[in-house]
Amino acid sequence: MPQPRTPHEERQAILKALKAQQRAKERRKAWLIYGTAAFLAASIITAVAFVVIGDVRQREEVKAAASRPIEGEQDFPDQARNHTSAPVSYPRTPAAGGDHAPVWTNCGIYTAPVQQERAVHSLEHGAVWVSYRPDLAADQIADLTAAAGSQPYLLLSPVPDQEAPIMATAWGKQLALQSSSDERLAPFIKKYRQGPQTPEPGAVCTGGVQG
Repeated sequence: MPQPRTPHEERQAILKALKAQQRAKERRKAWLIYGTAAFLAASIITAVAFVVIGDVRQREEVKAAASRPIEGEQDFPDQARNHTSAPVSYPRTPAAGGDHAPVWTNCGIYTAPVQQERAVHSLEHGAVWVSYRPDLAADQIADLTAAAGSQPYLLLSPVPDQEAPIMATAWGKQLALQSSSDERLAPFIKKYRQGPQTPEPGAVCTGGVQG
């Protein structure tokens, strides 16, 4: 028969058991912490991957759409390009080319109308001018502003007298849109910003005039 343990041995056995329980508890806690962290990291990586893949897919779709004719776009070739300080009477609003001011409008986002003669000079340098009627819904203006962001060679402003709610204009090209969600807008910008129709590709769209 096993010898009964002494009180000291009993205490040692109890302490050993308690320590074993504590170690097991700490291991479970560690697995819970590290497992949760690993799960969160995996979730974040997966989410980022979906965003990146979605962005890449969207850019590829825009690029593909820009390589094809864009439904509804109008073409205005062979326009005059003289510099003039006098007001110009353009056949359409906004103008898609023609004689223009000696100094261009700096590309960027404007909440008030810009001078058309200077904006046309920006088009000559390869800018795309996205314009909207001032009565366009605020959420659509916000969409256009977010899409414009800090993109180079892009001009966004209201134009009170234009026929369509939204117009996308490049030198010699124009597209009328009814909504900021129209899928033709991004391909138009992709195709004609510094596009092959640009009279002075690479000319600056900064260092001019604000508005």
